[in-house]
Amino acid sequence: MKDWWQATFPKGRQSLIISDAHGYPVQIAYGEKGRGKPLILLHGMGSWSYNWRYSIDPLSKYFRVICFDAKGYGFSEKPLSRRENNSHQIIEFERIIQALCDEPAVIVAESLGGLVALALAQRNPDLIGRLVVVNVPIFAKYLPHWAMRLLALTPLEIVQAIDYLRLAYLFAPLFREIMAIERRGELFDPSILTPEDAYWIAYPFIELPGTIAKVAEELQIAAQEIDNCQANKPNMLSKIQNDLSAIKCPTLILWGEQDGWFPASHGKKLHQCIPNSKLQILSNCCHDASTGSSEVVNAAVLEFLQDTSFL
Repeated sequence: MKDWWQATFPKGRQSLIISDAHGYPVQIAYGEKGRGKPLILLHGMGSWSYNWRYSIDPLSKYFRVICFDAKGYGFSEKPLSRRENNSHQIIEFERIIQALCDEPAVIVAESLGGLVALALAQRNPDLIGRLVVVNVPIFAKYLPHWAMRLLALTPLEIVQAIDYLRLAYLFAPLFREIMAIERRGELFDPSILTPEDAYWIAYPFIELPGTIAKVAEELQIAAQEIDNCQANKPNMLSKIQNDLSAIKCPTLILWGEQDGWFPASHGKKLHQCIPNSKLQILSNCCHDASTGSSEVVNAAVLEFLQDTSFL
C-alpha cells in the first residue's frame, strides 16, 4: 500500500517537536499542502489526519492546509510513562498553532477536535481567525459507543498489556474488519468505505504500539469529565459550556441530521450559545461528516469563509 502521507502532501509526513502539557518534548506528525492563509484540520477521538482525506485537496486550492495527528493519535508520539490531564489537548493544540502559524488560522475541527477548538477559542482567541466545528460532543451525557465505554472501564494497565503484546497486530485482518464495520456505522452510506480506507483507519492501532493505550486513556478522561459534569463536580466540560458566549470569532457549526452519537438538537443549542455563529444541518449525514459528507462540508467551509471575508 502506497504511503498515504507521501501520496497526499508535497513534503510527505513532517515532524514538529513541541512541549506537551507536562513540559516534555513530544513529536507531532503533520503534513501541509497549498499556499496562503493557514487552515488547520483537526480530527476527532480515535482518528488521525487520514479522516480529512477528502478535504485536503479541495481546500488547499485556497489555503495552506495543515493536518496533524494529536499526541497519542496516528503517527504522533505516544508517551506511555505519564498520565494525561483533562486539558492537555487544548494546551498542545495551542502550541502546535503557535509553532506552525504566524497569523490567525482557520480551524476546521470534527467531534472531540471541535471541543478542543472551542476551548482554545476561549483560552487564546488571537490564534483563531475563523472557526468551523462539526458534530461536537459539547453537551454529551455519556460516551456514545459501546467500545468506547468498554475501553473507558478497562484498567489502563490491562490495555497497555494488550498493546504491548501486539494483539491487534497478531489478529490484524479481524481487527481491521471490526474497525471497518464500526466506522461504516457512522456513515449514512456505508458502501463508500473502501478496503483502502479500512487499511489506513486501522493502521495506527495495528502497526504503531501505544495507540490503543493512549486512546483508552483519552476515553477514560472523557468519561470522567462527563460523569463529573453530570454530578456537578469540577470539570473542564462545564467550563467550556459555561463560557461559550465568550467565543467572538465567526463560527460555523455543521451537524449531521442523522448523527446517532450527538443529536442535531445539540448543534442548535450550541448555535444559541455562541453569539457570532451560523448553524448548518447536513442532511443524509451521520457522525463521520468529514468522510460521509465531505463535498457538502468543503463547500460549506468555503462559503462561510467567503461570507466572512476570509477568502
